[in-house]
Amino acid sequence: MTDLTPEAIIDKKKAYLFPNQLHFYKNPPHIIKGDMQYLYDSNGKRYTDFFAGVTVVNCGHCNAYINHAVAAQLGKLQHTSVIYLTQPMVDLAEKLSAVLPGDMHQTFFCNSGTEANEGALLLARMATGRKKFIAFEGGLHGRSALTMSVTGIPMWRIDPFPEEGVYFAPSFAVDGEPVNESAEASLSAVREILSTHGDEIAACIVEPIQGNGGMKTPPKDFFKRLKALLEAHGVLLIADEVQTGFARTGHMFAMEAFDVVPDIMSMAKALGNGIPIGAFSARPEVAKAFNKPSASTLGGNPVSATAGLAVLDYIEKHDLTERSARLGELLKTALQDIANAYADVTAVRGMGLMLGMVFKTDGGAEKVDAILETMKDRGFIIGKNGMARNVLAFQPPLVIGEEDIRRMTEALAEVMAEVMTAV
Repeated sequence: MTDLTPEAIIDKKKAYLFPNQLHFYKNPPHIIKGDMQYLYDSNGKRYTDFFAGVTVVNCGHCNAYINHAVAAQLGKLQHTSVIYLTQPMVDLAEKLSAVLPGDMHQTFFCNSGTEANEGALLLARMATGRKKFIAFEGGLHGRSALTMSVTGIPMWRIDPFPEEGVYFAPSFAVDGEPVNESAEASLSAVREILSTHGDEIAACIVEPIQGNGGMKTPPKDFFKRLKALLEAHGVLLIADEVQTGFARTGHMFAMEAFDVVPDIMSMAKALGNGIPIGAFSARPEVAKAFNKPSASTLGGNPVSATAGLAVLDYIEKHDLTERSARLGELLKTALQDIANAYADVTAVRGMGLMLGMVFKTDGGAEKVDAILETMKDRGFIIGKNGMARNVLAFQPPLVIGEEDIRRMTEALAEVMAEVMTAV
């Protein structure tokens, strides 16, 4: 196969894909190869990846240990569907039960984060006999009809006919406000929703850190206080750990940082390290309600399950949880040192290797785009997110090294010195 130019790929996208499938960069590279924390384009240029495919390849691109396990499974059995007995799926469920928080021990496998959240919401309805939900502004939960309806980011909530019965509370971290004030306003809104609709609400769904919302991170006591409010009305707590799971935040799951065990938890992305997989797990008293016949044709297939097993093995053997916490502190300190020089940068926030540099809303998106473009030209891939697309996102593979962080932050300091005066 002959490598296409970036321009030829864009032409094919325009001709054969729906017009909503966008890409980063004015001059995007054609990425053809990955090797742990590095990516390579069709011209042979190397990029250090600080976005990890939006927190997917926590164990690194084309990780040899994981790929070897996947290739071996492909050579034996690729698919039978869950209506037949295969070992990898039950082995993965068992291994997950050892790392899931609290008393969660039962799991349903599917194919993506969207499907995991859809299943979690369905389970909440089955367990409570109620229909409605609480969600948060700034949250992103998927692209299906129901998960889009509980998404609180306007640009990702594109269904013109969202489901009724979803009540939104403000985010626990609003740009321009002190975090404690935002958290209090958020909890107050939840309290008000519950006082009026508590007996109609099945669950509250929330990301422990709002990734696409701009790395918004709540105060330490936020989820304990939220859980107490919900329990008083018999409302379940769903933790969407699709972005935050599997050592990303310096904890296996971000909820551990807040010392709260949710009733239901969804996961995907990093569990497959690039192989499609999703899952949701629940506490026993909730899981038992999912007792009507249901199946996923491809969910939990032998290849995806084998990838998940290898991911969990690799995280444990290489202590990526500790590594994420340690290198996250190093990166956060370096980013804060850079941010301190600019009044237009209002915060550096996040946890572990899930960090964001926040720019003022006015003009911030333009500065972020200019920084991304120039950093790409210098060989560094960085993400962007935020309600106004005004947040630089740093979510590298957890195998990133100290030298990679040093090189990237040195380049970032130089690029920002150029961009902040030019844009």
